[in-house]
Amino acid sequence: MGKNGRNGKDGRDSLADPTQLKPLDPDDKQIFTVVIETPKGSRNKYAFDAKEKVFKLKKVLPAGMAFPYDFGFVPSTIADDGDPIDVLVLMDEPAFPGCVLQCRPIGIIEGEQESKKGKERNDRIVAIQEDAHSWADVKTMDDLGKQFCRELEEFFVNYHQLTGNKYRLLGHKGPKTVRETIKAGKR
Repeated sequence: MGKNGRNGKDGRDSLADPTQLKPLDPDDKQIFTVVIETPKGSRNKYAFDAKEKVFKLKKVLPAGMAFPYDFGFVPSTIADDGDPIDVLVLMDEPAFPGCVLQCRPIGIIEGEQESKKGKERNDRIVAIQEDAHSWADVKTMDDLGKQFCRELEEFFVNYHQLTGNKYRLLGHKGPKTVRETIKAGKR
C-alpha cells in the first residue's frame, strides 16, 4: 500500500466509502440503510468526508448538550442542502461512526435552515433500527408523543443556533413520505 492509504498497483482507493451503499432494500418496502456518523450521547459531531473517505470531527457541542439519538445519513442520496439525507435513529444502544444499520421509517421532521447564504430545506428522517427491542411498538412519530417530538425539534433549533443559523420546523410527515424522500434523493 502506498502513501495516503492508496493501493499502488491499480490506483484504487483502499478505504471503504459508505456513501456508495444502496439506500433501499429492494426486497423489503419498509427497510432502508443508514450509516451512523454521530452516536447517541456524544458531544462530538462527526461527518463523513467522501473525498478523504474518513469520519472527521466537525464540531464539539457545548457542555450539557449531546446528541439525543444516533445521527447518520442515507447512503447514495443527496438532500436539498447538498449533503446526504439526514437520519435520526432510535435504537437500544448507541452505535459508532461508520456503523451500517438497517432501519424502518417512522416519519420525517420537515425543516428549513436559514444562514447567511439564504434558506434551504433541511429535513431529518426519524427511524427505528430494525432489531431495536425498546422501540418495537413504535410505528409512527405520533406513537412517541408530543413531548418527545417537541424535544427533538428543540434539539435541532438549538444545534443550528450554535453555528449562527436558524432552524424552523415546517411540520411532520409519516413513514410513507420517507421512502418517497429517499427515492427522490437517490443519486
